[in-house]
Parts: sequence; C-alpha cells; structure tokens
Amino acid sequence: MIVAGLGFSSAATVDSLRAAFERASSGQSVDALATVADKEGHAALVEFASVTSLPIQFIAPADLTGQRTLTCSNRSRATYGTGSVAEASALAAAGSGARLTSPRHISDDRLATCAVAIGGQT
Repeated sequence: MIVAGLGFSSAATVDSLRAAFERASSGQSVDALATVADKEGHAALVEFASVTSLPIQFIAPADLTGQRTLTCSNRSRATYGTGSVAEASALAAAGSGARLTSPRHISDDRLATCAVAIGGQT
C-alpha cells in the first residue's frame, strides 16, 4: 500500500493540499491519504479526499509520537512528538516495515506538507 501523509495548518486550502500532494507523489500511484486524527472534518481535507477519490486514514496523535522522520519541523516536534506529521502519518498508515518513498514536501503557501510511504508487507 502506498500512502500519502498530510500535515497542514487550520488555514490550509484544497490548493495547499493539492500542491504538496502533487510534489510528493509525483510518479507514484497513491492508495490512501493519512493525517493526524485531530484534523478529521477539516473542510479542505474533506474536499481534497473527495476530489482525489482516496480514503483517509486518521492516525491517533500517540501513534505519531516517536516516529522517526527524515525531516524535522519544530512545530510538529513540539505538538506531536515527531519531526513531521506528514512523514509520520504516512509511515504509520502504511504499516509495519513501511519506508518513505518521498520525504516531506511543502506547498508554496507553506500551509500544507505531504510525504509518501510504501508498506513493508505486500
């Protein structure tokens, strides 16, 4: 399974999410989206999932804590205990043995990030 993990601010728009997603997922066939559970119901996320026809997996904040990531945002580290919500969400959703195929990419407006992981089990 290939999962695109998303991290974003409350001000993020569908365009923010799309820009980060397109950069991170270029050349990959993504099966699902993932993000931290406290983003559930965010209007831009709901619309983006609808436009892409991808299911969303919501990851409990505790499951992000301590996830090893390739990049580090001080805000993500302080809030969720991981360097990147996007990377940690993708890894958690992709399952045991998952690895990143694309590290965190940031939208031009800096309101959204996306990273892609592939599961270790096929």
